[in-house]
Amino acid sequence: MNLFDLKGKTAFISGATHGLGMAMAVGLAEAGAQLIISSRSKHKLEDSLNEYKKMGFEISGYVLDVTNDEQVKKVTAEILKKQRVDILVNNAGIIKRIPALEMSPDDFRAVTDVHLTGSFHLAQQFATSMVSRKSGKIINICSMMSELGRNTVSAYAAAKGGLKMLTRNLATEWAKYNIQVNGIGPGYFETSQTAPIRVYGHPFNDFIINRTPAGRWGKTEDLKGAAVFLASKASDFVNGQIIYVDGGILATIGKPNNE
Repeated sequence: MNLFDLKGKTAFISGATHGLGMAMAVGLAEAGAQLIISSRSKHKLEDSLNEYKKMGFEISGYVLDVTNDEQVKKVTAEILKKQRVDILVNNAGIIKRIPALEMSPDDFRAVTDVHLTGSFHLAQQFATSMVSRKSGKIINICSMMSELGRNTVSAYAAAKGGLKMLTRNLATEWAKYNIQVNGIGPGYFETSQTAPIRVYGHPFNDFIINRTPAGRWGKTEDLKGAAVFLASKASDFVNGQIIYVDGGILATIGKPNNE
């Protein structure tokens, strides 16, 4: 299985202190990659670094706000002085659930700045060294909201839709340098954030179970395979694609009420 071996590779994952980001980072580490993670919160970063180290992984971390241009330049330059980064996972994200008529431009920009502008800037900074050695993997964490709309998440959907197209455009520009830029679009997953609504009888829980052909919420480990595939030699001729890990939601119109 050498195609999926990440030994000797270094992966930078933004926002990988918990949840889906941590699950993907663990998957990369299990495949042999050395990890570098970032978080806006020093406290969250320190706690998560301890968790990774308890699991036996080689890891370092940086406090980083991906919307701070100077901070992005400083941190990426510091990292690249010390080591090569082979894999970038743009995972940092926020969401503001506000009806479109009530959302302020500042709130809208806050969401798009993290998901879209932040991802572009990190990709740009790390890609410089990838271009020079003609090798690199960039994975943007998109969403089903890259394809679908939903009430109260106009900024998030706009940002994730933009991230999908940024993925395709960067793949187009950088493929000649042997850089593959792809995305992962998670569906609905079992995380601490969804725990309060993942109970039998809760309307949203029932909706997700019935809307998902697999008939369940995703488990965080379900994301590991897609992350390892897109980070590894196995995906060397895969470029500009979004892999939706959603249990089949986007493939179906949904179940009739009487099924």
